[in-house]
Amino acid sequence: MEPPEEIRAELVASVLEVSATAGVRVAGGQAIVLLESMKMEIPVVSETGGTVVSVAVAVGDVVQSGDLIAVVDAEEAPE
Repeated sequence: MEPPEEIRAELVASVLEVSATAGVRVAGGQAIVLLESMKMEIPVVSETGGTVVSVAVAVGDVVQSGDLIAVVDAEEAPE
């Protein structure tokens, strides 16, 4: 069983949109939040599919590099 995926900010940015909430299933590559930095919109995606455990940001928040954005519990691969 894989540990939950911690999705962290890679740069200082403002949160423009939160696309997922706790309990929602997401696919690998699906955007969790949309950030804005220097007039560029940057989607933050889940690397793996699974269930969102928590979202640590809200619209209007400012995140710093390394800040936790969300936690996704990877889905088990069928055997």
